[in-house]
Amino acid sequence: MKVSGGYEKKRARIEMLPLIDIVFLLLVFFIYAMLSMTVHQGLRVDLPAAVTAQADKRDFVNITITRDNRLLVNQVPVSLDNLIGEIRLHEGRDRPVFISGDRRADLGLAIQVLDRLRKAGLQDVTFETREETR
Repeated sequence: MKVSGGYEKKRARIEMLPLIDIVFLLLVFFIYAMLSMTVHQGLRVDLPAAVTAQADKRDFVNITITRDNRLLVNQVPVSLDNLIGEIRLHEGRDRPVFISGDRRADLGLAIQVLDRLRKAGLQDVTFETREETR
């Protein structure tokens, strides 16, 4: 005699809710991993404010002018005479150059840096500012 347990007619099925949970957890993990791999190339300086400031997310070379008029290229101290040589080590012709200067730094040094960059043929040069709060 054959005894029926009631499971012969039921088919195996895949539950979707645990799969959706796993997919969302993987998504959160990869987004967090991507955001934690961003490269911060500059030093903290007190940037001047500008109403028309915009964010630029391209890969760039950062020139920092500190409050005491020291020059750094991607956090490496350089002199004004060695500035172009150091930038050539960090950039291809298509990478922009950002100048982030402390607002208390001398304007004359920033103009000298800009002038040397232009003489070297670098055209994509931008002064980094912060957005002005009202």
